Amino acid sequence: MQLSDKDLYLLSQCAISAALQAGQAIANFQHDSLTVNTKQGGASYASQVVTEVDLLSQSIILKNLVPSCQIYDLALLTEESPDDGIRLEKDYFWCIDPLDGTLPFIEAISGYSVSIALVSREGVPQLGIIYDPIEQTLYHAIKGKGAFRNGKPWQLSSSSKEQLPLTFISDRSFAKHPQYQQILTQLENFAKAQGYSGLKTIQQGGAAMNACWVLEKSPACYFKFPSEKDGGGGLWDFSASACIFNEIKAVVSDIHGQALDLNRADSIFMNHHGVIYASDTVIAKFIRDLY
Repeated sequence: MQLSDKDLYLLSQCAISAALQAGQAIANFQHDSLTVNTKQGGASYASQVVTEVDLLSQSIILKNLVPSCQIYDLALLTEESPDDGIRLEKDYFWCIDPLDGTLPFIEAISGYSVSIALVSREGVPQLGIIYDPIEQTLYHAIKGKGAFRNGKPWQLSSSSKEQLPLTFISDRSFAKHPQYQQILTQLENFAKAQGYSGLKTIQQGGAAMNACWVLEKSPACYFKFPSEKDGGGGLWDFSASACIFNEIKAVVSDIHGQALDLNRADSIFMNHHGVIYASDTVIAKFIRDLY
């Protein structure tokens, strides 16, 4: 079944409503009564921690999206439920992270969000919705129709290099990479050679907000090198932001410059090829060369 432009618009409105409702529930939660548990996940603690708010958010989202699965014959993949494999059989599937950035949420700092995508069986994102409950900012994109910030068309800023630093955004676990300090030095040298005012680092958000911050804080980059260990984020961590990046004409790829494999048959994790998010092609090429 091929979804029409009208179908995609209606589904985007359904997902936006789900994200806003879930985001409001997250924002209303009192952290002093938060119960934190662990689950089966990737190699990092961030992929193993879960709270009752993750599950509450998921229930709100599914209440909104399950009817669309029946109407449009869609599959579901969500972080807090087992992968049933139906995403490999249906033409499209919802790819959901009900609370991306659980660690910053637990710590009550910015960097968490609700992330919802619609992805084709071929692994191409059709819709991307990310909602930041702290800033009350809604990012969304529809394939072929552009990217939007709080409902308004969104484009990258074009300020002079000399006025801005290059912002390097990373996961906390990246600081444990054996070449971390060397990578920082190389980024600093690159920023100087390109005429930026310096290098700024951010290390606190979940994958979805890290990607959005690349666009908000352009010129910027966020990347994860390949790893043999399961992890590196799940399909739900990158599907929504990949759609937004595609539509805003920024760079999203694996470490080799190829499109992200967003419907892996063999795994829900993205550690096999890594990810790159960059505000322009020059920065993205430098990251590929780093690896």
